[in-house]
Amino acid sequence: MSRLFIFGLGYSASHIAQAAQARGWEVISTGMQGSIRFDDAASVRMGLDGATHILSSVPPMADGDPVLETYGAELQAARTRGLWLGYLSSTGVYGDVGGAWVDESAPIKGRRANRNEADLDWQELGARVFRLPGIYGPGRSALDRIADGRAHRIDLAGQVFSRIHVADIVSGVLAGFAGPSGVYNLADDLPCGQNEVIEYGCDLLGRAYPPLQSMDAAGLSPMARAFYTENRRVANGKAKRLLGWQPRYAEYRIGLTACYAEA
Repeated sequence: MSRLFIFGLGYSASHIAQAAQARGWEVISTGMQGSIRFDDAASVRMGLDGATHILSSVPPMADGDPVLETYGAELQAARTRGLWLGYLSSTGVYGDVGGAWVDESAPIKGRRANRNEADLDWQELGARVFRLPGIYGPGRSALDRIADGRAHRIDLAGQVFSRIHVADIVSGVLAGFAGPSGVYNLADDLPCGQNEVIEYGCDLLGRAYPPLQSMDAAGLSPMARAFYTENRRVANGKAKRLLGWQPRYAEYRIGLTACYAEA
């Protein structure tokens, strides 16, 4: 039986776990919703020993990647045994490129050095590194922010982002189970401004558009403000070519319409 060990059973990883279980796989995971605790070293090592595939969705901390720091020796041993290793990274490693297209050959120059280093360290382990842009899906989309009164339209001309529906992360990782090691961007086919997404979500919900504001007037958090300091379009051709992956939700209107239908 194939056995998947997941470090960090968060939003995306929980969907991956459900898809693996639907295929008849056994899944062991750490995290608040996981089956074992991250700091239960004996249980983690036992789970790793019996795994055929290992995936980490744990983001790096200020002082490094906690998975690599704590279980690096076990992961090196897993690599020696030829086990499949995967890591959910971020397209934030590309940094700001002024709205240009970036593929996996682009230099790593993101503003967060710890995220850049974790991405490179997992590459050194021979992992499939899946770089993800803004993640959305059921219960976590522009529709939820609009309904809760948390949506903003920011007056920032020319700002463009890529995004990915969680179901397309799942299909990309599953395709990566049979694909070669390396780095893969998993993003939709239509980068666009965030205001377009908010406006389409308002149209679906029959809500008025939020006012167009500056970042200062909107009172954005430091994390939200940092989101707007980067401007890029993420190319996904490598995953399509090497993994045979195709996003089901190729652009935000298809994805948000599906979220609306599922609500």
